[in-house]
Amino acid sequence: MDLSCCIVGGGPAGVMLGLLLARSSVRVTVIEKHADFFRDFRGDTIHPSTLQVLHELGLLEELLKQPHSVVRKATATIGGEVFHMVDFTHLPTVCKYIALMPQWDFLSFLSKAAQRYPSFRLRMSCEAIGLMADGGRVRGVTVRTAAGIEEIPADLVVGCDGRHAITRDAAHLPVIEQGVPIDVLWMRMPREASDPESVLGYANYGRALILINRDTYFQGGFLIAKGSFPQIQQAGLEAFQQSIIRLAPFLAERTQSLTSWNDIKLLTVQINHLERWSMPGLLCIGDCAHAMSPVGGIGINIALQDAVAAANLLVEPLRRGTLAPSHLQQVQEHRERAVLRTQTFQAMAHRALNGILRNPGPVRPPWLLKLLTRTPGFQRLAGRVIGIGFQPEHVRISESSEQSGEN
Repeated sequence: MDLSCCIVGGGPAGVMLGLLLARSSVRVTVIEKHADFFRDFRGDTIHPSTLQVLHELGLLEELLKQPHSVVRKATATIGGEVFHMVDFTHLPTVCKYIALMPQWDFLSFLSKAAQRYPSFRLRMSCEAIGLMADGGRVRGVTVRTAAGIEEIPADLVVGCDGRHAITRDAAHLPVIEQGVPIDVLWMRMPREASDPESVLGYANYGRALILINRDTYFQGGFLIAKGSFPQIQQAGLEAFQQSIIRLAPFLAERTQSLTSWNDIKLLTVQINHLERWSMPGLLCIGDCAHAMSPVGGIGINIALQDAVAAANLLVEPLRRGTLAPSHLQQVQEHRERAVLRTQTFQAMAHRALNGILRNPGPVRPPWLLKLLTRTPGFQRLAGRVIGIGFQPEHVRISESSEQSGEN
């Protein structure tokens, strides 16, 4: 197929961008190196801003028929004291909550919605290994498939292949790193009906634990000092289990579900951004352009907002065949300020968490936190920053009348 756009990476941003472009009759192929979407310990939060986009696309009602749970408020227990941190119930959105849904279900839903349009194609088990370039311009992607190496020419390549992106590496786009003092150990533990529903996490004794309520289980994130995982492993699994129990005693029996270190996955936390998100023929968005921290669970939704903004700005140039480097630069100009503000917010949270991790004794909740959480409007403001972000995007392009068939 004579492609207008080839999207590298079948994550939420890549599939969403493919859906939006195909909806407007742009010929687009999304390539994904894995054979399916089923990979554990990915972000499973769908924020109100993303749910609003799906509402604008007429897909929200269908999405919410999929199994999911919701978070309307969240608390944190710091030094044994409970703080009411976040309230989403007053947001100016259709859905005033975060939906929790396995990412593989969300991606399957988005890809099926995109495949209703004849100009959309999804190729699984298709791994990008390089870029096709000519005269300083990217002309397509070189891929590895079961049948061998092939080339996919395209007017535009969009890198949505995450923080270890082959697209940005192949293009030699400079990355600006921001030091991060923490890493996260991801795991899951059984949840009982009597457990707290709206807990955000626990912090004390030089440790911090994030708990995401997934109805029948908790997705847990245990915060550690960066690079300290080997020492934690050396101390033994039982010592690690006791660290969890000391923070959240109600999990005592549940920690026995962690039978080996294979049940615990290390997430190396990064915050970085590209100096330039594009070069002629190539645009990077999402974690490919700016790796986000897990703080707030907002990385996926920032990437999805990038996808919406890119579609709004690029559909017409792609359809008319007039795409120029200035159009790609407009995407960065439009999105960069919101991204950098979000990363600044995350870096502030890292400094606070690092202060807890460096103190092995009982934590005394900071007086500033007490003041803020007792200030009227703080929980709503936190809900707005996390739930909507600094610059929510909306679908500005209409569905093409040409798109009436199905693949």
